[in-house]
Amino acid sequence: MSKVYELIKSWSCREGNVNSTQEILDWVDRRNKTLTVSIEKIPFPKDGFWYLDETDGYIRNRKNTFFQLAGLRQYADGQIVCEQPVILQNEIGYLGIICKMIDGTLNFLMQAKIEPGNVNAIQISPTIQATKSNFTQAHGGKAPAYLEFFSHASDYDIIVDQIQSEQSSRFFKKRNRNILIDVGDSDVEVLDSHKWMTLGQIKELMKYPNLVNMDTRTVLSCIPFSIMKTDDGEIEKIRELFNDKALFNSIFEKTDNALPKIFNSVNNYKMYTDLKTELVPLTDLKSWTITDSEIICKHDYDFKIIYCNIEIEGREVRKWDQPLVEAIGKAVFGLFTCVDDKCRYFLVKCKPEVGCFDGIELGPVVQMEPSNPKNNLDCVESVFMKKLEKGEGVIKDVMLSEEGGRFYHEQNRNAIIEISKNEIRELPAGYFWVRYSTLNSMVQFNNFLNIQLRNLTSLLDI
Repeated sequence: MSKVYELIKSWSCREGNVNSTQEILDWVDRRNKTLTVSIEKIPFPKDGFWYLDETDGYIRNRKNTFFQLAGLRQYADGQIVCEQPVILQNEIGYLGIICKMIDGTLNFLMQAKIEPGNVNAIQISPTIQATKSNFTQAHGGKAPAYLEFFSHASDYDIIVDQIQSEQSSRFFKKRNRNILIDVGDSDVEVLDSHKWMTLGQIKELMKYPNLVNMDTRTVLSCIPFSIMKTDDGEIEKIRELFNDKALFNSIFEKTDNALPKIFNSVNNYKMYTDLKTELVPLTDLKSWTITDSEIICKHDYDFKIIYCNIEIEGREVRKWDQPLVEAIGKAVFGLFTCVDDKCRYFLVKCKPEVGCFDGIELGPVVQMEPSNPKNNLDCVESVFMKKLEKGEGVIKDVMLSEEGGRFYHEQNRNAIIEISKNEIRELPAGYFWVRYSTLNSMVQFNNFLNIQLRNLTSLLDI
């Protein structure tokens, strides 16, 4: 059988064949109860390991590793249109998952990982989730488990290997390496911190609030279902595994003509938008205040910077302290879907963001941060928010966490709503109805689909 068949078969296996879903939930609960975790907000130590460097006004650590915090300003026509702190982390880290066939079904080796900013301690994470500072041992700790599989990925069957963007409203041009490899017959030691799961089980666990982390979701969103080859006569067997036949058609029928118009819209923005962005000292941000305990905006904003003392059992380094970005409120990320001529479509839009690597990416129809004015929505966003409030057509609605290594207790509402295509008769500029195969083709290249859209597509069921 082809790789795409085995992936879809694993997606259809919701109960698992190695560990039951209940066993996985019990395992997470047990580890939450037994592992030592302590996260404490503390005042910023001006002469500690982390410090405000007076030479450039950035917050960094004494080894100049991991990440830095800087100020960012964006100008239009010489006027400041945005200023805020941003995370600088130029190094590219691994978000890597191992899979292999076990008793006839493809299983994924997932980790029960605690990040300092997680709202609920353990979340289901990739096999390895490590910054370059982690896996080069710049912190002085031990190397992450399973690193050798990804360091020698070319020895295995590579399903996904893409460098993708992170949250461009918080990071400045940050990207990570999303990689999924099938290790075949290789022996894989399963540590107490890891368990085998089918793709269907991971999708089921995504229905639980804050259980499957952002890094898992983004890696799985990159699986190239639409461009992988199938064996002769196999496509009908794959079709039988789908309850949502319209999604099957959306994945495997490739007659979507949206790409040229999407590229035209994106490239017009890149060519004609006259925005200037510069990094500045944190102390130069006129609308932000630096206190002993936080960096906070003088008006409504979506986040602030705090400082925490952290102890987590089982990490490469057990105790440390660091700044974290704390969300103020919860965002809403939303996607419209419809079925037209027996094929499922998704409504997406071109979304510029202040820290985006290339200025703009494709995002969901709603990407509403807490401070966004509710009276400034376009016609698509207004329809979405009204339907979400009334519960009309909602097929997915779950609270999910953002990346806990840099963000403190940030959880956002992720919703997918099904509508009739004619409910929005005239789309504003920059909106496009697309098939899954279009999104699946675009995500095989760097910096086309933003993290919010990738996370939403990872929630889909067959």
